[in-house]
Amino acid sequence: MTNTNTGAEKVRWDLGLMYSGLDDPQIDADVTVLVEMAKKFNVLHKGKLSSTLGKAISDRSEIDMLESKVMTYLYLLQSINVAEPTVKAKTAEIDKVLCREFGENLTFFQIELVALDDATLARLYDDPIVAKHRPWIEHVRVFKPHFLTEPVESALTKRAPFGASSWGDFFDELEADLEVEFNGEKKTLTEALHILNESKDAGERAELLKVISTGLKGPFAKYAAQTFYMVVGSKAVEIRERVYKHPMELQNKSNRIPDEVVDALHKVVRDVAGPLARRFYRLKAAHLGLKNLKWSDRNAPTPFADTTIVPFKEAMATVLEAYKSFSPTLAGLIRKSMEQKRIDAPAEKGRRGGAYNYSIILPGNISASFTFLNYLGSNRDVMVLAHELGHGVHGLLAGEAQGPLMFGAPTAYAETASVFGEMTTFNFLKKQLIAKGDKKSLLALIMSTIDDAMNTVVRQIGFSNFERRLHGMDASYQKWGEPKKHSVEEVSMIWLETLKEFYGEDGDIFTYENTNLLWSYINHFHRPFYVYSYAFGQLLTQSLFAQQTRLGERFEPLYLDLLRAGGTKNAVDLLEPFGLDPCDAQFWSEGIKVGLGAMVQEAEDLSRELGVSF
Repeated sequence: MTNTNTGAEKVRWDLGLMYSGLDDPQIDADVTVLVEMAKKFNVLHKGKLSSTLGKAISDRSEIDMLESKVMTYLYLLQSINVAEPTVKAKTAEIDKVLCREFGENLTFFQIELVALDDATLARLYDDPIVAKHRPWIEHVRVFKPHFLTEPVESALTKRAPFGASSWGDFFDELEADLEVEFNGEKKTLTEALHILNESKDAGERAELLKVISTGLKGPFAKYAAQTFYMVVGSKAVEIRERVYKHPMELQNKSNRIPDEVVDALHKVVRDVAGPLARRFYRLKAAHLGLKNLKWSDRNAPTPFADTTIVPFKEAMATVLEAYKSFSPTLAGLIRKSMEQKRIDAPAEKGRRGGAYNYSIILPGNISASFTFLNYLGSNRDVMVLAHELGHGVHGLLAGEAQGPLMFGAPTAYAETASVFGEMTTFNFLKKQLIAKGDKKSLLALIMSTIDDAMNTVVRQIGFSNFERRLHGMDASYQKWGEPKKHSVEEVSMIWLETLKEFYGEDGDIFTYENTNLLWSYINHFHRPFYVYSYAFGQLLTQSLFAQQTRLGERFEPLYLDLLRAGGTKNAVDLLEPFGLDPCDAQFWSEGIKVGLGAMVQEAEDLSRELGVSF
């Protein structure tokens, strides 16, 4: 399958900044250099950090940049054809070599860094390089209680290519090959889900969900359950050996977010956003003329929504103008990425599903950002484009400001820039429709945006609760125990229980036929406890976005500074200049109120004006 009617098939990235092709001899040459750099690093710095820390940080940064060049290139190649055997073989070969050499020669670095006493470290901060990297050093030292001995850490690094991540890679290949037959044609899962979300025909949607569910049965679901178990089991061993209090603690610490803030987020979404979601879906049912919604109707467009395919060129122009309306600086970065061919957009068979942005720093401190899409021309695809380009500008600004060790923001607020990009684009389109007086199109836009926001907040926290259960948390989400191997049927039962927690019992609003296996295609579960980051970022950004009016011209420079901070600050420090405090449970309630709540109220008001009763 190749999409040929949006112009996206012509939008391919140019990876020449890294290598000319898989057969470029510079790849192997760079791997050889990396091995030499790792060995030299060990000789120069092991047991000597009390005197060489500044130079060690500089040397480690150089290693990171060259490693990023090699591994990112291979990852990007594999994304556009996940089953390509030569890319797979090359990636596995290099990954094995680097994990072995890094395990033997670099493992000591963080172990010895956290072992430095406070007095020695205080003296070392006189070095400008060490002083600049203080946020990174302090963050690494947070994990001091959880480091194992150097031989053990080294062994774990060497074994990494054969661990949980390899199961995730295996799953990606299975998913890329998955096809279902609909209306006499083979459809990839990406295509099928696209039709499901864009069709205005309720019967077609229901039939397609049935077809997807059938396609997930049998071997695929069994493989998915086994993959999930291997990931869960691997995480359980890590948590136990590193003496974390519970399976989420590692991710929470990595996100620089206290456990209680994460717990508050889950509770507020359940108690505040959950009822709001049910209120919205009742409104959607009224628009669709249905008493109850099938699960296949959840993302259905309103009857008067424009489902005309948006050419990629038009989508790009819209997003660019939206960003420009807020910040010429950000628009300039996007335009430069377009000119440098940093986007790969076609929806083709064999590609990885979904969309992502990959920002890196290459040797010479060159910041680059690559955006991967499966663009099929829906309005939702336009928002995905705005989302991923938000990640891109975040990576470029942070990369230029912070360098390779500190530019990457923790996942929980790495979503800030991407969601902000979506909201900026939404606001831009909304103003255009208000100026035209087109209430039907305005309502369609608002309801589509609510659909996406509900998916980001309510659906993702539902995912998180499902995930927590599979990792050993009981139904109360308070007691932790050992995870167990579940059958496909048991996983499906837990899945349905967590759906009903937010969307109501069967028949309240939704009926749940053909939903029991939908957990099986969600690859985010192979990165444990990643999914709550979407809700965190969405609500944080809605609160942040609402500050524009209050702060006026001061907002843009403050926001750009937030992006430039990269991974140097926690969420509390990031938001302090805006007068916001994420440690306050009220912050999350307010985020729902000013974002989702306001949009649902606006949708209800417009619906009444258009004569829809609910």
